[in-house]
Amino acid sequence: MVYTISTAFAIYFVVWWIVLFLTLPFGVRSQHEDGEGAPGTDPGAPVATLMGRKLIWTTIISAVFFAAAWLAYDAGYLNVDRLSRLMGMPF
Repeated sequence: MVYTISTAFAIYFVVWWIVLFLTLPFGVRSQHEDGEGAPGTDPGAPVATLMGRKLIWTTIISAVFFAAAWLAYDAGYLNVDRLSRLMGMPF
């Protein structure tokens, strides 16, 4: 099976979103932790989310993970026969 461009983009898109949700909690400080807070807001609301930094890190981490997975697939480590034998399922 050969990757097509659309398949590669779809897989990268899914990996990117998963990594984004994993990186969202890092570096977020709540109003309660910071000691600041506007009246009438939830004390657990974030002060600064640093989304620009998180988007850049998400893209970098996703690219590294996707490249490693692609290289493993091309080397033959990620194929259906090998993975089904590894999990004990007959193919």
